[in-house]
Amino acid sequence: MEAEGEAAQIDRVIDRLAIGTPAVTPAEVERVVRSIHARFVDSRVREFIPLLVEKAAHRHFAEQSTPPVDHVAAAWAAAVVESPS
Repeated sequence: MEAEGEAAQIDRVIDRLAIGTPAVTPAEVERVVRSIHARFVDSRVREFIPLLVEKAAHRHFAEQSTPPVDHVAAAWAAAVVESPS
């Protein structure tokens, strides 16, 4: 794959993810996608790189959207449920 074709495909990945992840700013989407794409700089086979980048970015944003567990709130909620009325 020629570099211009790959660059255009990466731009389309950025556009799709910016639309598909409204909770993330377009600038952050671009930063993440370009960062992931940079990991493949030395790859000899270029054909599937845009697909791999898109899948990795999807995974990144899915992991980021999972709220962390607030252990204090969870313990408090459990205590409230268990307390006699």
